[in-house]
Amino acid sequence: MSVPDTETRTSVSSALATLKADPATIVKAILWPLAICTMVQRLIILVPDRAKTDDFTAVYTAAVRFLNHKPVYVENYETVSPHYLYPPSGTLLMAPFGFFNPDLARNIFVTLSTIALLIALYIMIRMFGFGLGSAVAPVVLFIAFTSEAVTDTLVFTNFNCFVLLAEVATMALLMKNRALWAGIPLGLALAVKPPMLAVLFLPMLLKRSWRAGLIASIAVPFILLAAGMALAKDKGSFFKRTLPYLFQARDYYNSSIEGNGVAFGLPPWLILLLRVVLGVMTLVSVYLLWRYYRERNELLYLCTTTGLLLTAEFLLGSLGQGYYSMLLFPMLMTIVYRASVMGTWPIWLAVYGFLSYDFWGSQKWLAFGRSASFLKCTYGWTLLLIVPFFVLLYRYLDARAEGRLDEGIDRPLAPAGTGG
Repeated sequence: MSVPDTETRTSVSSALATLKADPATIVKAILWPLAICTMVQRLIILVPDRAKTDDFTAVYTAAVRFLNHKPVYVENYETVSPHYLYPPSGTLLMAPFGFFNPDLARNIFVTLSTIALLIALYIMIRMFGFGLGSAVAPVVLFIAFTSEAVTDTLVFTNFNCFVLLAEVATMALLMKNRALWAGIPLGLALAVKPPMLAVLFLPMLLKRSWRAGLIASIAVPFILLAAGMALAKDKGSFFKRTLPYLFQARDYYNSSIEGNGVAFGLPPWLILLLRVVLGVMTLVSVYLLWRYYRERNELLYLCTTTGLLLTAEFLLGSLGQGYYSMLLFPMLMTIVYRASVMGTWPIWLAVYGFLSYDFWGSQKWLAFGRSASFLKCTYGWTLLLIVPFFVLLYRYLDARAEGRLDEGIDRPLAPAGTGG
């Protein structure tokens, strides 16, 4: 039996290659229908069915009381029901929903939230150089709507989609050096959820041309706060009653280290130690990103730095809830870059922890199921701080040992044809 020569084998391989479909075409054919059906199922089944957690009723009640010039901050913080925690500036922005009946107001809010989410995802993929015709678009849409973060935000009817839109709009405008305009969406988000996106102040502060954004991002919430307080019946109640409560670590529906530490009875010194160690790791990672990526890949630097700081805020602060994780989408999107810290499997184990909609409660494995359910998000956020720290530190030590720190800390690509 004769062995085919090299020319014959090459022609056979070329012929077989022409029979294979384009991978991007396959991804689009599979994921567009899956993504759209998942989105529709969330909107027409899960949202109308609602859930035991209802974030919107407290907001709607506050809006109605505000419009009727009644005290807004009258919550009983001893209960575990969702409380109204927005400052007077947020009350002012939410007030128009009080003109409608509760069901219509909720439907309008969910509709606007969905539109805000879709716009945010579109801006994000465009920011990374992709369009709706790319395979990236259905991947992003599918991951978003299968996530616990988006699903619970829509079902619980929370404000998070608007915060995500403000985040990516701010980033997109910063990347176009329209810093003053970038401060407006950031300021609007801070007016409703003050601490959430304040981490964006750091990259604005560190880059001279972005510092103008600080003016608008600080001025907008302060102007709205002054207006809200001027129109409120209980002008100082937010600062006297609600603000102190916000600094307390509650032991329910709280994925932060302190919240879970209190719930599981960890000693205070261990809770503090965990927060300090992870805080130091975060600062080291942020410094290495600033030092070696700020000029080489500004979008990678901005998204990764913001993602790490947000994760630290959720994990190390007094309150971290799983659906905040949608604000980490821009960091996840950096996977398209070779230098991204998202390119290792442990970090996607972290992503599973804080985005997966899987419920780990078990009738057979009661203790394990309970712990896994409560700690899944906490473990995910923790890994999201630990893995980038070691990835960036390894790159730095490797580059220093080889004397190429002046060229950056990423390992150079192997010359073409070397097979390396």
